[in-house]
Amino acid sequence: MFNKRTDLAVEAREMYGKGEKQEIPGVAVDVSDNNGVKVTRVNIQQEVGARIMNKPIGNYITIEAEGLKRRDRDVYEEVSRALGEEMKRVASVDKESTTLVVGLGNWNVTPDSLGPKVISHLMVTRHVFEYLPDQVDEGVSPVCAISPGVLGITGIETGEIIEGLVSRIKPDRVIAIDALASRKMERINATIQIADTGISPGSGVGNKRKELNRETLGVPVIAIGVPTVVDAATMASDTIDMVVDTMIKQTEEGKEFYQVLKKMQGEDRYGLIREVLSPNIGNLVVTPKEIDDMVRDMSKILANGLNIFLHPSIGPEDVDRYIN
Repeated sequence: MFNKRTDLAVEAREMYGKGEKQEIPGVAVDVSDNNGVKVTRVNIQQEVGARIMNKPIGNYITIEAEGLKRRDRDVYEEVSRALGEEMKRVASVDKESTTLVVGLGNWNVTPDSLGPKVISHLMVTRHVFEYLPDQVDEGVSPVCAISPGVLGITGIETGEIIEGLVSRIKPDRVIAIDALASRKMERINATIQIADTGISPGSGVGNKRKELNRETLGVPVIAIGVPTVVDAATMASDTIDMVVDTMIKQTEEGKEFYQVLKKMQGEDRYGLIREVLSPNIGNLVVTPKEIDDMVRDMSKILANGLNIFLHPSIGPEDVDRYIN
């Protein structure tokens, strides 16, 4: 579905890091780095902060690890554990509360298949609670999951499917997993983004569908996404950024040309590039050639992290006993 970019946590950290580290009004930013896994937490607390960040009040978390690109298996486990821990910051589970996990996206399109693949590795237990309650281990919570597909496959709006399930199942929360369209090339398959304010499927590629949030579904919606594509304007803008940075280093400070380079604004440049490219190449998106392996690995990382969060007494080594 390629949700709109949610690089908010990283962008807030970058904004905070500029100049003299001036705080963003109404926004709390916290950064930690453990075992090569960096976590940025942004809590928008007031309307003034929401206006500045152009996001609803809520929590936005980004997990970054360079080892993900190198396919470092030790890093995979650390990231899964970090995801499980960060999920505890935005929600809590127990055997009395049901969680519906939704894998958004088109399983026929590799970079958009992240959500459905995560569902295939998820430990679902709601049926066990209903039919075999005496066989439920301590620390296991009721979990159900679905991959609803996309409008072009089902002929049904994803939001309508989820609304119907929520009204029937009455879960205590919904966790929606989707692929993202990033605004930075280096974030492709190297970050995991969490938001407790819901999700807008398809908006990252100009195909916005009905939002999934507390207002539309009546229950809390936690969104988890991984950037898998960038658009052509982003690639062009990032390339120009690298050229400008190189020119700045080679230009004497104080010169007029130096000041011109320093004043070039990324957002303004991105908008201009997109306006120029759109009539010629349309809404072109690009993904790495290794995307098959990346999506497969990332889906297991997300599923393991969610299994750790949803079933606190079950470790990664126990999950295989519960997954068909």
